[in-house]
This record gives sequence, structure tokens and C-alpha cells, in this order.
Amino acid sequence: MKLTEIEREALHLSEEERAALAQKLLLSLDSPSESEISEDWLTEASRRARELDEGLVQPVSSEEVRRKALSLLR
Repeated sequence: MKLTEIEREALHLSEEERAALAQKLLLSLDSPSESEISEDWLTEASRRARELDEGLVQPVSSEEVRRKALSLLR
């Protein structure tokens, strides 16, 4: 399908549908690459490890996290 055909079809959508489509298209332009995501996760993991090492935060067991999550869902 050519761009002109897509444009023509999109302009026949309702205002709400065009807004949703526009939002999806704009978000697709700002998506980080896989390497950027990996780098961000590594930075975050390093920050969290440093906070643990410095005693700024205390570790929480997975069971405690699960218990708290379940209580919030009730």
C-alpha cells in the first residue's frame, strides 16, 4: 500500500481514531533502540547495586514483594 493510499484512508477515520493513530505514530518515532534499552538497564542495575553496597536501601525478598502486591490487589 502506498503512502498516499494510507493517508486517504486515515483521513476517513473518525477524529478519535485519527488521534489514536497519530499518537501511535509519534510514539514509534521516540522508541529507544535495543542497545539503548540494554544500556539503561545496566545503568539502573549499577545504581541499585551501589545503593545496596552503601546501605542506602535494604533488600526486600521476592516473597515480601509478592505478599505486598497481593495485598494491594485485594
